[in-house]
Amino acid sequence: MEDNNKSNGEQSTEPKKISLAEAMKRKLQEKKQAQSQNNRQQSHQSTGVQKMTSQIKKKPNNQKKRTGV
Repeated sequence: MEDNNKSNGEQSTEPKKISLAEAMKRKLQEKKQAQSQNNRQQSHQSTGVQKMTSQIKKKPNNQKKRTGV
């Protein structure tokens, strides 16, 4: 009994070795899933009224008015 428990314990504690490419693929897949979950949550929350922002970004040049030219 004890031998079986030890061998099972060793297998679970020892991480499985994978290649760098496989690790990057898994990480990218996890990132995409997290983004898709965030997008779903935001789409449900964004149905409310959004704050309006000014569409005029550039200030006019008043140099001629100030200098009197």
